[in-house]
Amino acid sequence: MPLLVRWCRRDVMNDSYDDPEVRRLAEGHRTSAERARNEAEQFRRLAEEAREVRDHHREALEMVRQEREQFRDTAETARLASEEARIAAEKARAAADEARAATDAARQAIVDAVRATADALNASIEQMRVVEELRRELRDIKDVDMIDSN
Repeated sequence: MPLLVRWCRRDVMNDSYDDPEVRRLAEGHRTSAERARNEAEQFRRLAEEAREVRDHHREALEMVRQEREQFRDTAETARLASEEARIAAEKARAAADEARAATDAARQAIVDAVRATADALNASIEQMRVVEELRRELRDIKDVDMIDSN
């Protein structure tokens, strides 16, 4: 089928079917148009790949953001646990101080009780000495009375 090309020159329109110059120009335009279509398709593919990469990066950034949030939550949980442990340690230290004070008081009470027992034993020994002295005197008196009565 012959190619019909219209071209204008100085307000004159010509129809040409077989002009080799027109065919060459038409072929050049067809080739340029095909290259432009191919280039446009390549840019479209590149743009699609860029969108996919962008979407992939967005997903990766969202995962990183979620991981950071999880780390923050974990850190907050650890901080709360640490605070609870610190409070428990403070209570244990206070209880240990109270136990130490109670132990010291009990030790002092034991020392006082031992001293009181020692004092009581010393008083008992002194009383036994007095009783023994009185027995001797009574024996001496008995012996003197027995000697006088004889």
